[in-house]
Amino acid sequence: MTERKVDFGRELVSPSEKRVRVHGVFDRVAERYDLMNDLMSWGSHRVLKRIAVESSGLRRGQHALDVAGGTGDMARLISRVVGSRGSVTVVDMNEQMVKVGRTRALDSPGGYRIIQVVGDAEQLPFQSNHFNAVTIAFGLRNITDKEQALREMRRVLKPNGRLIILEFSRPQSSLLSSMASMYQHSWSMLGQLVVGDSRPYQYLAESIEKHPSQGTLALMLEDCGLRNVNYDNLLGGIVAMHRGEK
Repeated sequence: MTERKVDFGRELVSPSEKRVRVHGVFDRVAERYDLMNDLMSWGSHRVLKRIAVESSGLRRGQHALDVAGGTGDMARLISRVVGSRGSVTVVDMNEQMVKVGRTRALDSPGGYRIIQVVGDAEQLPFQSNHFNAVTIAFGLRNITDKEQALREMRRVLKPNGRLIILEFSRPQSSLLSSMASMYQHSWSMLGQLVVGDSRPYQYLAESIEKHPSQGTLALMLEDCGLRNVNYDNLLGGIVAMHRGEK
């Protein structure tokens, strides 16, 4: 039987090879991950993440999970919302990203309350029906089996809990789509200057091209059992925010 292939940027590779390659990408960029996000997005990713947190419906005393949470910038925003009686857990498959996240959490108010876990989004190491909200910001593209990860995110949600996905998507206008693609493919040059390695940012641009469209991702959320699925186009559809409830 022919082994199933998945996309790694524009390449088709085995699922195990994609996991290894994605792990290598984030090993190389962990220390300057947040800086590069600021430079590539002109700081707009911070605004988009605030919008996502506001859309989560989280309140004080509740419990949230941030999947593929990397260096913890999303988790730190959530921590301010749920307060000292709530909790925020970050899960990321890359040990180096989690290490950076732990250091940055200790340097931020209330960051000591953030729980950082090394784990796989396709096999979340948490009990079912536990979190009031699950978020994932700009991480779904990097997951090998997206459908399995979505089922896992639904599993760990409490009944009526909400999943929020923030991800690059398809611009609504062809002109904006062309401009966004050109700009995204310039990130490899910026990566070479700032990180000393262009390859992770070439992969980043290519992974955006391969990510499901807004409508396709909405159907994937419904297929995994979520209800009241909807999405908003942000920045003209360069980014989309999907929501679904358990």
